[in-house]
Amino acid sequence: MNIFSNWIFIIILFLVCDVTYNQGFKQLTKKIQRDGAMIVLLDCIAGLLSLLLIFFFKWQLPSNKWTYFFLGIACLFYALNDRLGTTARKGIPASTFSMLKQLSTVFMIFAGLIFFKEKLILTKLCGGMLIVFSNILVFYDKKIKFNKYILFGFLATLCTTIALFIDVNYSDEFNLPLYVAITLIFPSILIFLFERIKIKDIIIEYKISNKKILFITIISSALMLIFKLYAYQLGDVIIIAPLCSLAIILNVLVESIFFGEKTKIFRKILASILIIVSILLIRL
Repeated sequence: MNIFSNWIFIIILFLVCDVTYNQGFKQLTKKIQRDGAMIVLLDCIAGLLSLLLIFFFKWQLPSNKWTYFFLGIACLFYALNDRLGTTARKGIPASTFSMLKQLSTVFMIFAGLIFFKEKLILTKLCGGMLIVFSNILVFYDKKIKFNKYILFGFLATLCTTIALFIDVNYSDEFNLPLYVAITLIFPSILIFLFERIKIKDIIIEYKISNKKILFITIISSALMLIFKLYAYQLGDVIIIAPLCSLAIILNVLVESIFFGEKTKIFRKILASILIIVSILLIRL
């Protein structure tokens, strides 16, 4: 059996890349002067790096013109997600934004049941929802109050879900790295144009950043997206979606262990135990 055809192995690779990307990006934000310029820098280079992997996947392009239309729609929603998400992150705590992202997992689980007509297996559904609950347990804060930034965060999550739904439907008609490159480069071009970002802004972000962290973040970004879509192609949406959301709590645990973030430690331990149980349920 080819290990790269095993969705469990691909999920593990995705989780490693996701944690690397998020921790790297967090370090980069400490010096960012203009958010949009950094997003354009990251996404453009990550998109170009994705093209280096096109020969490791089957070369194919869709013949149906509507597929290209929906690809354009996905790029638009990815651009909206990047822009709305950037504003949301500025106005609400990272924990609140992470909790809002769980809605995307819930939406995708139900999309798998309703639109992809996947078989409902109660243990797998319970396992998936338990992962979502575990993440919410870590990030819930009764002090959360509705404001425009939470609205932006919700809209960003909705945009992500729509784009991912399109990806799952149409990405298997493309060479996968090429598809990922398009969904990285074109949204960054839209942000570049509509935010009127100048080339010198991007150059400044590059110069002031830690180059080692920057390129580790860029490489992990490209691989993360490829592995995520590949996992969706290999497995069922109702299983893959909650397992991908494990990345959120893994990032929390990494921050606790390596960066001294000790808040809500009991909740994190309990959530970790629940996640182990949920994975066992999914594997039944």
